[in-house]
Amino acid sequence: MDAVLRGATMYLFLLLVFRLAGRRTLAQTTVFDLALLLIISEATQNAMLGDDYSVTNGMLVILTLVGIDILLSLVKQRAPLLEGWLDGKPLVLIDEGRPSTELMRRARVDLQDILRAAREQGVCGLDRIRYAVLETSGSISIIPREFDDPTSTQNGPLTYSRGHGV
Repeated sequence: MDAVLRGATMYLFLLLVFRLAGRRTLAQTTVFDLALLLIISEATQNAMLGDDYSVTNGMLVILTLVGIDILLSLVKQRAPLLEGWLDGKPLVLIDEGRPSTELMRRARVDLQDILRAAREQGVCGLDRIRYAVLETSGSISIIPREFDDPTSTQNGPLTYSRGHGV
């Protein structure tokens, strides 16, 4: 029972820490981020297993972690507010070509991150970006401007969050 409580405690603690850290922490991994993740995993393992390094205890901890993950996914299906807090909501960082500096600051995303994502998606230059959306996965989606018809709303207005969650 000790292993189950340790596993559940560490799962919830890591969920809270990574949720508060924001999605960009996990989306663009640097060498330092990888080193930090390895250190965190070692500390987490020690905290969950305690002094019992048996295969049985390890299996019990793994089952606990997977079970909590499945339980949370089922709860999120029935509780949209909880899903929004756990997973976050997409944030519109550039809206109709105008950067939202406050949202970018809160999400710890700078203009260079957005321009890099735009180049990776084949859009070059800030003037070509209609919307830049920080997705819940931590990736940045770029919706380019339609230069054929400047008033075009072919895809309709975005309905993503404009300031909730990070």
